Amino acid sequence: MSGAAGDGSAPAARWSEAETPIATLAAALAAFNHARDWERFHTPKDLAMALSVEASELLELFLWKRDGELPPRARLEEELGDVLITLVNLARRLGVDLLAAAEAKLALNGERYPVALARGKASKYDQLGEEP
Repeated sequence: MSGAAGDGSAPAARWSEAETPIATLAAALAAFNHARDWERFHTPKDLAMALSVEASELLELFLWKRDGELPPRARLEEELGDVLITLVNLARRLGVDLLAAAEAKLALNGERYPVALARGKASKYDQLGEEP
């Protein structure tokens, strides 16, 4: 995902969920939730909390593993799926286009982390250029 110049900048094209499988997933989730009358439980607060729980379940798979050791792929896929489902449900509830939000964040990060200052560094943007 780099700009036309290959400089690590954000892509020039506009991103939108409407033109991706995320829209299909969101529609399938909406139908799934509606059939079970779960919309009433999907408040922004509860979905945000559920997202944290699902991400923690993913993180738990890595607990006590050695560097480079991965959990079983089936478990990774299950937990990553839970994270994505919960994130898409939350974004849909809040009216947020995930790909547009990611595109905007990537552009902002491109400004915050210019290649010349950030390459090979794990420093936060406000500490780039500072001597350790």
